[in-house]
Amino acid sequence: MLCTLIGLSAATLTMFSFVPQIIRSLRTKSVKDVSPVTLFQFFAGVFLWIIYGILRRDPVIIIANAVTIITLSVLIFLYFKFDKGVK
Repeated sequence: MLCTLIGLSAATLTMFSFVPQIIRSLRTKSVKDVSPVTLFQFFAGVFLWIIYGILRRDPVIIIANAVTIITLSVLIFLYFKFDKGVK
């Protein structure tokens, strides 16, 4: 029971970890403090976690990382939308 609670808590924190940055980027229309290298590195890691979850047939790993990759994809989209000319 404790193990499940820890896993669900970790999954929830990870799934929504990019939401504050998404909200900030939408409010400011700026991504100047966002590192694209970090975004793509994290995307690759989460993608591999999804594959791992599929291979292990673990729905918690699959779902948690699928939600994470969706929120991360939104932030990547915003990065390309708002990064025009900012260097």
